[in-house]
Amino acid sequence: MVKKLIFWTLAVVLTLSAAVYQRMTGPTYPKKVKVTIENVEIKGKFLRSGNTGENAIIVLSNIPENVSATLFYKRYPTTEDFSPQPFERKGSNLEAFLPSQPAAGKLQYYVQVENETSSIELYKEDPITIRFKGIVPAIILIPHIIFIFFAMLFSSLAGIYAFEKMDGYKLYGWIALGLLTLGGFIFGPIVQYYAFGEAWTGFPFGYDLTDNKTLIAGVIWVGALLLNNKKDRPAYVALAAIALLVVFSIPHSIFGSELNYDSGKVITGMILPLLER
Repeated sequence: MVKKLIFWTLAVVLTLSAAVYQRMTGPTYPKKVKVTIENVEIKGKFLRSGNTGENAIIVLSNIPENVSATLFYKRYPTTEDFSPQPFERKGSNLEAFLPSQPAAGKLQYYVQVENETSSIELYKEDPITIRFKGIVPAIILIPHIIFIFFAMLFSSLAGIYAFEKMDGYKLYGWIALGLLTLGGFIFGPIVQYYAFGEAWTGFPFGYDLTDNKTLIAGVIWVGALLLNNKKDRPAYVALAAIALLVVFSIPHSIFGSELNYDSGKVITGMILPLLER
């Protein structure tokens, strides 16, 4: 009983660690900013994901009265010039907004902060990229997240049991595959359809990494379980668990959908920059 409790705890820790790592290292996670101008510390979060139909608000916190800021932005990828927009004071904060874009539309932006004697340009040489998406109904998004999380949990548990050659690793493996099918192959495409207007943009239709990593994990798990159908081969299940943990630690939205402003079409299957700012 104690050993099983330890294994469950380890599986939870592995799953949570992978989920947090994926979230915090992804290209949609807000970029925290902290700079000093004449001994005054300025903090802010530069958004990298927004909802279509809503302007994305950029906030600089605790700004002295003598400090002002300007937001510069342009559509991406285009050759347009950056458009300036002054921040407006809201109490002790400064706020500016990025105009809403269609699903998969992107903007690049940077910020200039200045007072009477100093000026700082934040990310002018390497602008932040924000991508807009359609709003996914909670009734679709929440089950997707839950199924994927528990797929990772039971996959990790199956891997631990397989490594220890304990009974139950095949059962947990089948549960993991079932949850992965629900979360990744049923609810996943529905989520993407609401967000970007396309249900599946992985192989064989494109190179969307979110879809392809789900496909890879699913194929590996099917293979591992089939190889254990008539004979116990726990090593394959352990490898499948490691593979799923690795591929699901890769952040969402890398190599994802992008709106082509010239054609007005959402381009999928393009290899987009790995680390968009």
